[in-house]
Amino acid sequence: MSKALRIAMLSAFVVGLTAAPGTGQVIKLGTLAPDGSPWHTTLRNIAEAWKELSNGQIRVRIYPGGVLGDEPDMLRKMNVGQLQAAALTGAGLKRITPEVRALEMPMMFASEDELDYVRGRIEPELETLFRAKGYRILTWGDAGWVYFFTASAVVHPNDLKPLRLFAWAGETAHIDAWKAAGYNPVPLPATEIYTALQTGLVNALITTPVAALSFQWFGLTPHMTDLKWAPMVGAVVVTQATWDRIPVALRPKLLASAREEGARLQSQLPSFSSKAIEVMKRHGLTVHAVEPAVRSVWEERARLSYPMLMGTMVPAEMVERVQKLRDEFRRQRN
Repeated sequence: MSKALRIAMLSAFVVGLTAAPGTGQVIKLGTLAPDGSPWHTTLRNIAEAWKELSNGQIRVRIYPGGVLGDEPDMLRKMNVGQLQAAALTGAGLKRITPEVRALEMPMMFASEDELDYVRGRIEPELETLFRAKGYRILTWGDAGWVYFFTASAVVHPNDLKPLRLFAWAGETAHIDAWKAAGYNPVPLPATEIYTALQTGLVNALITTPVAALSFQWFGLTPHMTDLKWAPMVGAVVVTQATWDRIPVALRPKLLASAREEGARLQSQLPSFSSKAIEVMKRHGLTVHAVEPAVRSVWEERARLSYPMLMGTMVPAEMVERVQKLRDEFRRQRN
């Protein structure tokens, strides 16, 4: 993002803080999703629907591409009332309630069906936990499966050890788990990934194909490991205080429209991911297959990280519940 564009968007944000009274309710929403990405499109659809359903009284202003900072920055702005809503990944959501990270444990799930089955059964509890912390989930909106994108080929877990792997700043337990396993995590804000790749500070990251394409990260990490490491869970959240200021009669309609857009995005994600991979392959991306025997090694290494993550990054009891529900689903399918 150019400096001029960033200044313009920040100026718009400041102007929004001083909007004249009597012009309806303005909800400022931040996201790391770049302009034109599927997630940004979904947010725009929600904004347009809310404006129409409220006859212009509820307007959502979207600040995409991390212009308002990384997800921790957005949460800080929400806490002081400078921002009312955000589209967050698990990294941001877990700062509100860590239980959500049980859905992102490495190699816990093998398919969207498994994830949907488990989340459908714990979703009411998760949303109750968010409300207890002062937030309302408007809709779940995942980013898709994350894969390793690297500067050199990675097929076996040992291939990753010489590389410098981006890790989200502040994810202490996650970073410690990588280090304990012999890897080289480099903690940074997500907004600094591209610069870090350019300078060589990092040369590997775990991300979704759509994000790798949207942010052009794949040009500097032209190797993708064909291994579903984990789903990147996401949700659009609004502060409870903001939600309470919305007229009671409007709330069910607005929530229903947000959920509808979120469900549409969820159904389209596999297609978006496949198309993104094909586009990147035409521009130099090499996708490396992982044989079943090697996949088992990845699963074993992933499981070894669980003790360091459970109880620190995510409550152990929630991870155990998620695993039991996943196993329940697998038994029903067999």
